Amino acid sequence: MGGAAPTLAKERTPRDFYRHLNRFVVGQERAKRAISIAAYNHGQRIAAKRAGQAPQICKSNVLLVGPTGSGKTHLARHLASALDVPFAAVDATEYTEAGYYGRDVEQIVTELLLASGRDVARCEEGVIFIDEVDKIARRMQTLDNGSGGRDIGGEGVQHALLKLLEGREVFVPNHPKAGWDKDDHTVVDTSNILFICAGTFSELSGSMHKGRAGFARKASRDRLPNRRLTHRDLYRFGMVEEFLGRLPVVVQLDPLTEEEMVEILTKTPDNIVGEFRRRLALDKVEIDFRDDAFMPMVQYAQEQGLGARGLRGVVEEVMENLLFEAPQMPTGSFTIDREFVLARLRGAGATLDVR
Repeated sequence: MGGAAPTLAKERTPRDFYRHLNRFVVGQERAKRAISIAAYNHGQRIAAKRAGQAPQICKSNVLLVGPTGSGKTHLARHLASALDVPFAAVDATEYTEAGYYGRDVEQIVTELLLASGRDVARCEEGVIFIDEVDKIARRMQTLDNGSGGRDIGGEGVQHALLKLLEGREVFVPNHPKAGWDKDDHTVVDTSNILFICAGTFSELSGSMHKGRAGFARKASRDRLPNRRLTHRDLYRFGMVEEFLGRLPVVVQLDPLTEEEMVEILTKTPDNIVGEFRRRLALDKVEIDFRDDAFMPMVQYAQEQGLGARGLRGVVEEVMENLLFEAPQMPTGSFTIDREFVLARLRGAGATLDVR
């Protein structure tokens, strides 16, 4: 079914994977190291499978915990790129347990099957990223006030996901739609699919950082303390013990500093500023960004509480007029400096604490 699966170089070590991630992911040193080890273990399991041997290493499914815009999806995507395996990203809130209206959890694997070009062998070696798993926590008393607040159906979804996470042959619908025809399926073994789950767990984070208002937004000024989340913390939040047991690697991501967000804007291979320069160059318009232009954009993104995820929208806001007029403009160059950025963002209603 399709071409041969890619060859995983046996000599690749956790440090090799770390170097790859380090090119694209700013900060998050602890997370990059943990993810690199998971990638190495995944590669060893795949190599054993291809050699017809029983794997000597247990699955290293990962749970990423961190504020919005801290790089959870970015890490998972580039991990799959480093492994050269198919990658699929889904949102846990779209799925339900059997018997309820919504998408069946088996359709999560459908997304990976489609990303594999319906090549089952490649699909069975891929990476699935499941975001928003904190939204499927079971209803229970919150840590602070004893009131319940989450969807009671979440516990059922966690239980439904167990068979995928632990690894077994499942009937996967060939099309990612609700109410799929049970006869239109492909059998996929999930034993060697690496699952990376992620969530903000914002209530839990807030309880661990009492007295530090704006935990997710004051990313440049605060770092998570050394105390790490435990499975007990996550269980008290509402995650099922069996679900947590199939996610042995728990990684906390730090809020990004302002300096790290500037680096994301300007220095990574897929940096946002470079993309906008290329877009305008197509219309023969050259843009020069002054160094003092970036900090106001970063501070505005933090004000929106979106972290690095909000940076692209901020740059789009700053550049809107230029992007609109560029196709009709004469060839030339323009300078974007701090004052230009501040004028654009204040026009958008920003209330910046500019330093």
